[in-house]
Amino acid sequence: MALGTSMIIRLQMDKKQVTFGEVAGAIGDGGGDVVAIDVIHASPEHTIRDLTVNLPEKMREAVLKAVEALPGVKIVNVSDRTFLAHLGGKIEIRAKTPVKNREDLSHVYTPGVAKVCMAIHEDPQKAFTLTVKRNMIAVVSDGTAVLGLGDIGPAAAMPVMEGKAMLFKQFAGVDAFPICLDTKDTEEIIRTVKLIAPAFGGINLEDIGSPRCFEIERRLTEELDIPVFHDDQHGTAVVVLAGLLNALRIVGKKLEDAKIVVLGIGAAGSACVKMLLSAGAHNLVAVDRCGALHKAEKYDNEMWDWIADNCNPNGETGQLEQVIAGADVFVGVSRPNLLTLDHIKSMAPDPIVFAMANPDPEIDPELAEEHVRVLATGRSDFPNQINNVLCFPGMFRGALDCRASVINEEMKVAAAQAIASVVEDDELNEQYIIPSVFNDKVVDRIRDAVVQAAMRTGVARRTPPEFR
Repeated sequence: MALGTSMIIRLQMDKKQVTFGEVAGAIGDGGGDVVAIDVIHASPEHTIRDLTVNLPEKMREAVLKAVEALPGVKIVNVSDRTFLAHLGGKIEIRAKTPVKNREDLSHVYTPGVAKVCMAIHEDPQKAFTLTVKRNMIAVVSDGTAVLGLGDIGPAAAMPVMEGKAMLFKQFAGVDAFPICLDTKDTEEIIRTVKLIAPAFGGINLEDIGSPRCFEIERRLTEELDIPVFHDDQHGTAVVVLAGLLNALRIVGKKLEDAKIVVLGIGAAGSACVKMLLSAGAHNLVAVDRCGALHKAEKYDNEMWDWIADNCNPNGETGQLEQVIAGADVFVGVSRPNLLTLDHIKSMAPDPIVFAMANPDPEIDPELAEEHVRVLATGRSDFPNQINNVLCFPGMFRGALDCRASVINEEMKVAAAQAIASVVEDDELNEQYIIPSVFNDKVVDRIRDAVVQAAMRTGVARRTPPEFR
């Protein structure tokens, strides 16, 4: 399960001293796989080729040394395909209206733009129809909880936020822009987002450390009139619920009857707990480093206190090994190697395991798969990937289309049910409980479900034509 990389090696090879087969053999012996070959130049004495090689990240230097050690081989250049994809950034802004002459200029800028400004001044709601606000999301981060990398700062967080903006556009036609803030101060983040909010139709909070993220989202939700969505929390929770609804269908159990253990009560874990409760789960036990959260204990973390008051109806105590006994479902959003085979063997028949720590799950999937009925991870190289990308494009597409003032629990549950519904009865099986992010039904299903839930709960300020 080593992390992989892809690189392009430009080689100059002396035809009298080395064959291409010897070069490919050296790469293969090092664990690399040559997936593409491009001849750049050929002469009677030498050839220059670009070899695209997939290999485990940790084997990169060893493979390069093995190739360089071959007689008659010179490494001209090595390029990492991931770095090449990031050169100059991954997004750009383009004009929708061409400006080719003075008349065009007068419409899009002065003097014509003045009357549009005044129309918005007289009715601020017109900003939704006359500016990018209608379709623009701010992707906001302080860089304190980036992927599995931790606190790497706002500049280093930019590639992730740019990627998020790309996915918004590709999957749902939503424009998004990365805003990486050089502060960890909760009040400063809240104030800054409020100050920039007039330009945006929604705020996607991303990779902000716990527990500050809870306060930031809560305050912004209360103080802004546009939807605020912390994807690390709620995107994960929505997709977990979607996958679990289908996994429970396979084993013939109901959410309200299942015993569920959630390990790791940070931002994502807390949201998973709240989402599962909203969807009808009853017997849910939340576990963190202190063991099972329960009512008899008071915690420094306000969210933990809430979870303790609303979960664990039987007052179970102890560590994971105690409370997982007899559980139907394990949901892990914690750290690698915290779940063992002994834990799984103590669960109820047909156990469902969602081991989502990234990049290494709570248990090695290859070790666990023979002992569980349904297995899901956060990885793309195993079946049933729990991926936030399934959620946030369609969620914001729906919220923008109905101009929702908030994204509430009903909208999140509706999104989860919509994702689950994409997997038809005749397709559903242990290896396919969640659709691919490239399934073109996903965004449309979520969008429609979110719009309907927003209208039902009174937070929609516009009714899309197809719902009139």
